[in-house]
Amino acid sequence: MKHRPVLDFLRKNQNLSALFICSTALYLNIILFKLVNYLELPLYLDTVGTIIIASIGGFLPGVAVGFFTNIIKSFDDPASLYYGVLNVIIAVIATIIANHNFKRKWHKIVVSILSYSLIGGGVGALIPWFMEGISFDSEQLGTILYNSGLNNLFFAHFFASIIMDLPDKIITVYLVETTIHFLPERFYKYASFCMWLQKPFHNEELKTKDQTKVRVISVRMKTLLALIFAFSIVALAGTNISLYIYHKSIMNDHKRLAMGTASLAAKIIDGDKIEEYLATNGTTDDYKQTKKLLKDILTSSPEISNLHIHKVFFKGFQVVFEVETNLSVAEKIGTLIPFDKGFAPFIPKLLSGMEIEPIISNDDRGNLLTAVKPIFNSEGECVCYAVADVNIKKLQADERSFLVEVIAVFLGFFLLMCTFSVWLSDYNLVYPIKAITTHVDNFENAKGSQTKLDKYVKELKEVDIHTGDEVEKLFKSICRMTENQVAQTRSIRQLSNETAKMQDGLIMVMADFVENRDSDTGAHVQKTAAYVKIIVEGLRKKGYYAETITSKFMSDVVRSAPLHDVGKIKIPDSVLNKPGKLTDEEYEIMKTHTTAGKQIMDSVISTVEGEHYLKEARNMAAYHHERWDGKGYPEKLSGEEIPLSARIMSVADVFDALSSPRVYKPAFSLEKSIEIIEEGNGTQFDPKCVEVFVASLDKVKAVLKMYNHVEEQN
Repeated sequence: MKHRPVLDFLRKNQNLSALFICSTALYLNIILFKLVNYLELPLYLDTVGTIIIASIGGFLPGVAVGFFTNIIKSFDDPASLYYGVLNVIIAVIATIIANHNFKRKWHKIVVSILSYSLIGGGVGALIPWFMEGISFDSEQLGTILYNSGLNNLFFAHFFASIIMDLPDKIITVYLVETTIHFLPERFYKYASFCMWLQKPFHNEELKTKDQTKVRVISVRMKTLLALIFAFSIVALAGTNISLYIYHKSIMNDHKRLAMGTASLAAKIIDGDKIEEYLATNGTTDDYKQTKKLLKDILTSSPEISNLHIHKVFFKGFQVVFEVETNLSVAEKIGTLIPFDKGFAPFIPKLLSGMEIEPIISNDDRGNLLTAVKPIFNSEGECVCYAVADVNIKKLQADERSFLVEVIAVFLGFFLLMCTFSVWLSDYNLVYPIKAITTHVDNFENAKGSQTKLDKYVKELKEVDIHTGDEVEKLFKSICRMTENQVAQTRSIRQLSNETAKMQDGLIMVMADFVENRDSDTGAHVQKTAAYVKIIVEGLRKKGYYAETITSKFMSDVVRSAPLHDVGKIKIPDSVLNKPGKLTDEEYEIMKTHTTAGKQIMDSVISTVEGEHYLKEARNMAAYHHERWDGKGYPEKLSGEEIPLSARIMSVADVFDALSSPRVYKPAFSLEKSIEIIEEGNGTQFDPKCVEVFVASLDKVKAVLKMYNHVEEQN
């Protein structure tokens, strides 16, 4: 109980607690990194906190900790900034692994170690490979692999980097798994940032929402794609602009450097001695001393690849001085070097002793940026030129290194911004829309139940989306619409029920009116309706005539059953209430009650357009005296030609006639009545109707007992 105030504080200030936990994870990364550096161990351990926070808190805390770890490390080691993207990618992979349902823990550990090593070691090997000024931590092992037969130097460094990174990632995963094992699971939720603008989802609900199947791209994916597209366009434009400015800047700097070097070299050359140097083949002490000074100038500027003193002729440059370097052998004094194509436009100016802008050329001597400075004698004549070369390939390598730096730094920012933006869109857009769609979809499952509809309206309103934008307006509009629709449905249902009751009342009035004319029927309408209900429910339970026996069919048949003898209203009293046996002529008149009933019901149905529930009343009135074998009346229909409702009524009508007293006969016993019904199985009656009726004798007895009791009271 003493920890309760702390837990209450964390619940109320989850983002603050998440920030504190992220800061702790960040501090853990830095402390472990400094510790292994102090102990001079071949490890990093700068992703332990990142993986822990990503595993328990999700993408945003993990990516943020990973990114800012390298930002802080870059204060002491600027190269760490370029490796920040690796820490960010590891955070993303750690979150995915944590969310994945691994069946075996060892499987998860192996996948984690291999994944982190491929990122930290494999992808990490690309940065020093493409970036100047950053050394391989695994350079010694890479050289061993290369000398051992792995002929490709890149792959030698690549595999060496992975091998060197494996121990670090093994220890890292061990520390992570140990820490997470001792962390209580209820602590996890305090490590993640949240910004609920609605009723929060539970963890299981969130997983369900994330697994929702959609036929098109989800809102989250659309948001992510839009961010990637936008950030990529900005990054591409920014990178190109930066690269252009860098290229322009570095070229201008090296042009100035080359011109400065050429100018400095020109100042130490005595123009009056050029011919002497050429005549003596550079054997004088003065020549040797001057050449040494030129070499000092060259070595003092690493960016300058070559330094020459050349005399210009129509056919090319004649060597006066040429400083030898580790990469090139100096030409002998007096050697004539032909002009390359890049110098062709400037030859007239060079022959005239004029200054020219630095030239970019590409010949046998390489891709060079060349600056020339005229050297004059005491009479003011241009006697030769000081020539300084800058290797363009070196500049291109610098540009490539700069590009890799920009990309490495950008990717870290890119992943951080994407993660933050997706997190923001989840709480402001994705989760609210999913909540709305989920609760609106519930209305489809209500299947007309007013209780469920009222429940779903209440649950929808309890979502309480308050994003303060169009999503909130949409939510409130949907709440009002569903509430109004449910209220309207309730009113329509009440009206429908009242209408149905009125219709049922009218049916019973009509049936009672007919029955009151027939002094011999005795609750015939009520009993046959009860038997019809027993039979139709039995058929549905058995699965017979499944395509026909729907809920609507059952309702229509039971409600319309009382009208099966409505045609008797047109039979004269002398025939309808004759106490004795009917003559043949009288029987033919009695048989017309079926066609008369059909005409009456057709007349009623015609007053209402479309499907009418009295259709089955017409069928029963017209055909309940048809027989299964085709020997009935009025149309001698047989088998399933006879409407199902009429076949059902046939069994109910005959059974009630058998089991009820008439003026011309006493009531048969239940056993005798059932025996007669079974005798008509397959001849007079539908076998399936007989089967379910006989199988429901308990219900039949209950109907007989109820109505016999009523008749005795009357």
